Amino acid sequence: MFPYIPNTDKDVAYMLSELGLDSVDALFSDIPDDVKYSGRLNLSSPLSETEIEKRIDKLARQNTATDELVCFLGGGAYDHIVPSVIKHLTSRSEFSTAYTPYQPEVSQGTLQAIFEYQTMIAQLTDMDMANASMYDGASATAEAAMLAAANQKGDTLLVSETLNPETKAVIHTYMRFKGVKVTEVPSKEGVTDREKLKELINDQTVGFVVQNPNFYGNIEDLSDMAEWVHAHKGLFIVNSDPIALALIKTPGEYGADIATGEGQVLGNGLNYGGPYLGYMAATKKQMRKLPGRIVGQTVDIDGKRAFTLTLQAREQHIRRDKATSNICSNQALNALTATIYLGITGKKGLRQIAEESAKRAYYTYQKLIATGHFKPVYAQPFFREFVLETEKPISEINNYLASQGILGGLDVSEAGCNRMMFCVTEKRSLEEIHQLVEVLEAFSW
Repeated sequence: MFPYIPNTDKDVAYMLSELGLDSVDALFSDIPDDVKYSGRLNLSSPLSETEIEKRIDKLARQNTATDELVCFLGGGAYDHIVPSVIKHLTSRSEFSTAYTPYQPEVSQGTLQAIFEYQTMIAQLTDMDMANASMYDGASATAEAAMLAAANQKGDTLLVSETLNPETKAVIHTYMRFKGVKVTEVPSKEGVTDREKLKELINDQTVGFVVQNPNFYGNIEDLSDMAEWVHAHKGLFIVNSDPIALALIKTPGEYGADIATGEGQVLGNGLNYGGPYLGYMAATKKQMRKLPGRIVGQTVDIDGKRAFTLTLQAREQHIRRDKATSNICSNQALNALTATIYLGITGKKGLRQIAEESAKRAYYTYQKLIATGHFKPVYAQPFFREFVLETEKPISEINNYLASQGILGGLDVSEAGCNRMMFCVTEKRSLEEIHQLVEVLEAFSW
């Protein structure tokens, strides 16, 4: 037997006897022998707790984190400041052990936290309501596309070419199994080509998905788009960065039916790629079609404020064929993190974070162009990311930057064009920005 399985030989013998079997292998007799692995895995001998800690620490040191490198990389995950109070509060056992609040009478704390999260997301996006959080921004946007495909007449979903490629890939996967065609609306000068969008929208369009700020960091002009989409009975879906919404027009102001996005920036840190959380907000008209669940506020038998799961349109709660989605998690701890972050920053604090990110991004943009080694690609207003063109391959530049303790920008090169997308958040100090510029000036151009 394996030493990490606590059953004694006596336990095993008793269980096998009750099952009428003579060996553990007999438990798996229905698995063909030709697919079973014979022998033992090539693992080391058992280690003590101290030895395990040293082994894991050694393995972990093979990764280089943003604690060691100055980060100018974005593209969907962002190195913002994470206030220390967040870990202090989210590490409390009441939060870290809680899961789905199936029994409201004993889950009031969890329900209130989700309710507060929903309220803040609805306010931030200027939408009527929001559901409990989704897995991440990409799947939340794909779920919004699923909602459009399931409820609107037509067979085609339009997505902007400037949408994050990873989000587009998830949407393509979802739509392939829904039998819906995905058509990309071309970009023009780094933003959605508005004239092409008008040409492509027709009565077969179930919806249009656009990102603002878009993948390249550029701010899109979404005016009139909702009207164009609605004229053909489609849904207007806007994916937005929640911090940027403190500065730019919200999905609600643009007339969006559904607002989605990635909530990692709201105090969750980079976490080596996850876990993250997606948000989804919508108009009241779309409320009963949303996946996941919605927490509502009510009063108990004594008239005191109370919370309950108001809408539960997922397969665990209703007939599977009537479920809006098979999303089976509300990412409650990540949503709590976002709630604490928004609570401690407030409206003014969130706007200050957004302004500082934008100011430092524009300052870096100007400094890099002034070196003479970079030139702008798009003449568009941007938030915290921007694309520059250079003569050298981006991989060479990033390798050099890494050797100097800097995590460089994302390679977004196109045929015959070397392009790098830099990201600058409020976390980047002037000293770090000047370090980036000085190191790049010393590069062998």
